[in-house]
Amino acid sequence: MTRRFGILRMIALMAAAIFAGLTLTAPFAPAIAADLASAKAAVDTAKAAGIVGEQGDGYLGYVHGAADATTAAAVEAINAGRRQAYMAAAEKTGVTPDAAGQATAQQLIGRLPSGQYYKPLGGDWTKK
Repeated sequence: MTRRFGILRMIALMAAAIFAGLTLTAPFAPAIAADLASAKAAVDTAKAAGIVGEQGDGYLGYVHGAADATTAAAVEAINAGRRQAYMAAAEKTGVTPDAAGQATAQQLIGRLPSGQYYKPLGGDWTKK
């Protein structure tokens, strides 16, 4: 059990480092940075409105079905970035991208503000 906890903790730390690295490199690509900032703003607004939430697999999902085109594009952009980060973390740690996503989801869900939604693996949408 202790070894598994250590591996999950390492995956979570790697995912956090990858997200930080993506954030740090964004200023060097202004067009990409603007797109990511716009996508993040749209997702943050949708999360606050209860349209989008964090899932136990590490990806964003729709709480009550589909969203408008702008929100859907933002969710897809953020999820694509996460997918790349999970694959990179998996390559470095030797675990699956799914395991990297799940470890990151624990952190993301833990940091959600009150009133936003999350969906644990195998569970239903829950308001924090």
